[in-house]
Amino acid sequence: MAHEPAAPELLAPLDGLLPDLERLYTDLHAHPELSMQETRTAALAAERLRAAGYEVTAGVGKTGVVGVLRNGDGPTVMLRADMDALPVKELTGLPYASAATSTDREGKVVPVMHACGHDLHVTWLAGAAALFGRTRGGWRGTLLAVFQPAEEMAAGAQAMIDDGLFTRFPKPDVVLGQHVMVGAAGVLGWRAGVMTSAGDSLQLRLFGRGAHGSMPQASIDPVVMAAATVLRLQTIVSREVAATEAAVVTVGALQAGTKENVIPDEALIKLNVRTFDEGVRARVLAAIERIAKAEAAASGAPRPPEITPLDRYGSVRNDPEATHRVVAAFQRRFPPERVREVEPTSASEDFGCFGAGWHVPSVFWFVGGTDPETYRKAREAGRLGELPTNHNPRFAPVLHPTLRAGVEAAVAAAQAWLSP
Repeated sequence: MAHEPAAPELLAPLDGLLPDLERLYTDLHAHPELSMQETRTAALAAERLRAAGYEVTAGVGKTGVVGVLRNGDGPTVMLRADMDALPVKELTGLPYASAATSTDREGKVVPVMHACGHDLHVTWLAGAAALFGRTRGGWRGTLLAVFQPAEEMAAGAQAMIDDGLFTRFPKPDVVLGQHVMVGAAGVLGWRAGVMTSAGDSLQLRLFGRGAHGSMPQASIDPVVMAAATVLRLQTIVSREVAATEAAVVTVGALQAGTKENVIPDEALIKLNVRTFDEGVRARVLAAIERIAKAEAAASGAPRPPEITPLDRYGSVRNDPEATHRVVAAFQRRFPPERVREVEPTSASEDFGCFGAGWHVPSVFWFVGGTDPETYRKAREAGRLGELPTNHNPRFAPVLHPTLRAGVEAAVAAAQAWLSP
């Protein structure tokens, strides 16, 4: 049976809107901003919402923007896009590649790039918001467009909540969001239940005793201590997590010393943990603490390590009933081969804060952004792992059909609640 287009009236103006959205996207890509610094991006989002007839509130959670469009009696739907970029030097070679730098929260000047596709997310939501504003005869209810800061710090959603998101704006019946990922461009990936993992970032500060490099006997070497700790941490997943469970432990930074003939006083380890089950999470975090303390004790450290939590993401769990409602809308809009059930991913998101805090169902899905032919060849050659992923300096979603697909998906999903 042929699929019937969902929300055809709402999407009718999309062809005419695409050139403007492409300009918005390339502008955002060339001018990325770090977490909680998204002032230019937020201003562009607010400008777009006002032009589409929304009531706009800026500065929610520092740089967040909320647009409200009331269109008669009916459900309230929230659509969310994150805005922040990453401290990554862009190597895509695109004509609109970022050459931006900025000062991070530690005071360092760093390169900045939209290496996770949040510029595309902003463009998708701007496009969907414009279409709902232009076609009010095709839907009823209230649309809440939320442009969120600081997803990369796991801080933006909570910052908006702490700034009164739940009390200052209409409570939605459902919260919807999407993310560009590696995959054939324009293909939508969905699942009910757990969609993304929980994520914990930690810092371990190890203490030793400095000395001259020629006199190691006078030292307690934190470099050796840190190296032993890093190696031992690798055994958590391989020896303490069952084969039927899942966890990732990644050491992303190991910092110690300034000169080759000076044994330093301290070493710093920064690591990241991804889990899908709360029990597994608790065991992994306990193992990290146990190993760090044990290696310090084995080295004769003058004091136990200092363990500091950095970021914390909860897992994103899609409400089954709401998910199937969204999928049905996708299946009416897209050919069957472009709507696929997927496995959970070990990436993490703070999107789940909204539905959990408001106690309403939420649905989060993926949109493929890889050139379809490139993706097909990589898959057939067994080389999918070589494609640039999110957070890679060469990550660059192909603009078409990814741009159109994300706008269509957002409109179709929201229309599943906002039908006349």
